[in-house]
Amino acid sequence: MLDEWLASSLDAQTVKPGEGKVPGGRYRLHAPGILELLPDELAPEAQACVVSAGIHGNETAPIELVGAWLARLEAGQLRLGAPVLVILGNLEAIRQGTRFCTTNLNRLFQRGLDLEGDEADRARELMAVVDAFFARHALSRVHYDMHTAIRDSRYPRFAVEPFAESETDPAQWHGLAAAGMQAALHQHRHSWTFSHYSKHYHAAQAFTLELGKVRPFGENDLDALAGMLTLLEALLEGRQMPSGNLEDVRFFRVVSELMRQSQDFALCFSEETPNFTEFAVGTRLAHDGQAGDTVVGEAPVAVVFPNAQVELGARAALLVRACPPPT
Repeated sequence: MLDEWLASSLDAQTVKPGEGKVPGGRYRLHAPGILELLPDELAPEAQACVVSAGIHGNETAPIELVGAWLARLEAGQLRLGAPVLVILGNLEAIRQGTRFCTTNLNRLFQRGLDLEGDEADRARELMAVVDAFFARHALSRVHYDMHTAIRDSRYPRFAVEPFAESETDPAQWHGLAAAGMQAALHQHRHSWTFSHYSKHYHAAQAFTLELGKVRPFGENDLDALAGMLTLLEALLEGRQMPSGNLEDVRFFRVVSELMRQSQDFALCFSEETPNFTEFAVGTRLAHDGQAGDTVVGEAPVAVVFPNAQVELGARAALLVRACPPPT
């Protein structure tokens, strides 16, 4: 049934609300792309977990990973021990194989959103579902929003920690290290992504996880994500997370954002430049007809998520520097 939910959500078939049994509990189909797993008994380390994929429709590896994870549960290879909300985000973009249809869904997760359109409606639906899920389960909260990047990276698997007042549990960093994350990036301000929503409004341990590069369905190397699957399995069963060595993870902090202010805008380096590529002091990074040139100032910076084709007023790149690991 879980495979059927996944397939029908992606194929635009009617997904009717319903329930069924899985080892250790039951599932509840709330709506297309929204599935809740409810344990019969809570395991000792159980947390309320949100696992999301497909917020950008062309990022297929996390969707395939979710399919493999749920298949192991349905086959009896896992036993449910924690409440889990599984979300497939931008269903129409997934069907079309595009990043988004009208606007970037992963910039819309803010209460009081007044935009119109299908993606804005989906953001409101997902925010309401997450609110209700966390309200139902009086447990510590986790949200892993899984993505793949549109370009190469010096660190293909990396975690983005959203900005918020609440601290990140050190166990999370060790768990992500065990899951194969090669780098971690601390955000410097509110960004209104899906993971930021859960951290900002619900004080969840929340991360955007980049799991390699964008590829079509069937062309992803899930063996490279075996560590991430192991982490998801521990969360689903309510077990203690695996623990890895932080010396295997390179940490960075955002120092500023490169914004597109006018139509006359261009990056002064190739958009194919891999994430975390470093530029020396004095390097001209961008030209903007309104804001002028952006030049690397007092210390080298690396770029993450460069994209000159963003909307006016949107971020064209993050500028980051290495920082010490958390203690």
